[in-house]
Amino acid sequence: MQRGVLAYHRHMHEGSIHQINLSDGGVPKTLVESAFVKANGIEGDRQEHTKVHGGPERAVCLYSLEIIERLAGEGHPIEPGSTGENLTLTGLDWSLVVPGVRLIFAGSVVLEVASYTKPCRLIAASFGAGDFNRILQAERPGESRVYARVLAEGELRAGEGFRLETG
Repeated sequence: MQRGVLAYHRHMHEGSIHQINLSDGGVPKTLVESAFVKANGIEGDRQEHTKVHGGPERAVCLYSLEIIERLAGEGHPIEPGSTGENLTLTGLDWSLVVPGVRLIFAGSVVLEVASYTKPCRLIAASFGAGDFNRILQAERPGESRVYARVLAEGELRAGEGFRLETG
């Protein structure tokens, strides 16, 4: 019986939204205090290259404040929003943010990580010598931004907490 209970146990971890970032296309995305998340993305955010950004499987881009700070410490001119993430998150072991995990926000929004992003030349200004592949998952596992699909829509606010559910 105990083994069955353990098999169904989900590990949970917590963090918060450091910053919400939007743009009318391109980078950097700029800070807003709150935003409404819908199935196809965040209201007020637009992507210029919709073949590779946006849509239900790439509705929200997430990144770690701690990784941004570490990269800045290495001398990269990176800051929240400069790599195009919609949500800059803090307080979380980013290596746990992998496809299939869910982020359940205090205000009812639920996101599910769908994939790692593929960095492109548009974020080159955030990296020394323009080396945007510095955050390519294949080269630096656990340092990539991720795309998420929206499982439950709603309002998000800067500072809002969430929990990460892993299987």
